[in-house]
Amino acid sequence: MKIIALLPEHWEAVKKIYEEGIATGNATFQTSAPSWEEWDTAHVAKPRFVAVENNEVLGWAAITPVSGRCVYAGVGEVSVYVGANARGKGVGKQLLIALIEGSEKENFWTLQAGVFPENIASLSIHQACGFRIIGTREKIGKMNGVWRDTVLLEKRSD
Repeated sequence: MKIIALLPEHWEAVKKIYEEGIATGNATFQTSAPSWEEWDTAHVAKPRFVAVENNEVLGWAAITPVSGRCVYAGVGEVSVYVGANARGKGVGKQLLIALIEGSEKENFWTLQAGVFPENIASLSIHQACGFRIIGTREKIGKMNGVWRDTVLLEKRSD
């Protein structure tokens, strides 16, 4: 498996994996995948990665800015998604490690993640990569008419 830069030509595979995550009900509050243009605009240009094996995209990772205010320029929220067929094989952890390393090269000093408490695999991967739990945001958003909590995690650069 290789971790490489996510490029526009990866979008169809990235979108499919995003939709698989949405279908779990425990990956995001989003109910559908955006267009490439919307996704590209929402995420910082660097770093963003895909995990590839035998020319197949297994997963992706990217960062969204948490604020447009200049004092938060080095704070980003991470997204890591792994395709259904590649889960449980270390793909997510390798993507997150690459994202952390790449973020530091791009002058990020804090990464955060909001993870549904039911998403044990994601919580485990983040903690294994040095994220600490800040707390639980109770009833932070409604999904399909049900209030959901998220666990807020943070990783500060050394």
